[in-house]
Amino acid sequence: MSLLDRLPSGSRIAVIRLRSLGDCVLTTPALALLKQHRPDLKLSVIVEPRFAEIFAANPDISETRDSMTRADLVLNLHGGTRSMLLTALSRAKFRTGFAHHRYSFVYSHKIPTAQEVLGVTRRVHTAEHLASAMFWLGVPPQEIPRAKLFADPAPPRRPYAVIHPFAATPAKTWPAERFLEVARNLNLDPIFLAGPTDDLTPFENFATSRGSLAETKSLLSGASLFIGNDSGPAHIAAAFGIPVVVLFGPSDPLTWAPWRTESRVLTSATAEDVLAAIESLLPSRDHRERFLQNARP
Repeated sequence: MSLLDRLPSGSRIAVIRLRSLGDCVLTTPALALLKQHRPDLKLSVIVEPRFAEIFAANPDISETRDSMTRADLVLNLHGGTRSMLLTALSRAKFRTGFAHHRYSFVYSHKIPTAQEVLGVTRRVHTAEHLASAMFWLGVPPQEIPRAKLFADPAPPRRPYAVIHPFAATPAKTWPAERFLEVARNLNLDPIFLAGPTDDLTPFENFATSRGSLAETKSLLSGASLFIGNDSGPAHIAAAFGIPVVVLFGPSDPLTWAPWRTESRVLTSATAEDVLAAIESLLPSRDHRERFLQNARP
């Protein structure tokens, strides 16, 4: 009997996610699978306040919290020290997480690797890794859906591309001058997206956005195209089904590529490579001419 079969109707599951942006986005397909299988369950997501907006308005989730709540089952998808402490102190009957987590002795039930759960030997995408926990809990194995985000409609404007030229580390950051070259070759209006501490000075001749996470979701939901480094906004764009071109540094594209949207993943790319990738995403010459200044034959 699976753990889900042992939970009575109306039970609460506390899902510990905490951070970061991309991980939070890619947790939503797993939560959708769980709620679809057991719509009676109440799902609480334990997440840092700065990332709680990722789960806002999601009907699969009963609440988001930054501290532990009463739960019948705790599912730790984070694995860090704080999350292990929250799990241990929860006093839940069932406490579970991946067996490879440090201090996994606090779990009453340990989840094996995604490869074991899915019956594969290949490397798996993060969305697959997280969904495998749901399959192990008792959700029937099935196709893993796109990430599930909700946003207020973007204000009416000309068709635009969101360009995110920032990343968490220099190794993941494509040169600013290459982003500028790409922007100059778009027929779409470029909007450069920044976080609270990012330096927008190199891009001041173009439209920029440094809004809240809710405003960023709205902006990305209305875009015609996303271009950016391997970082959280790329996963938000993918969740809204936006065509995505992502520049990767040291991260593994097999694990972190955009999930369930038309995309191109590039490493060690030139501006010309990015423009060619954009062109390859577009289904017709008409689309290429609307998106690019100098569409090729």
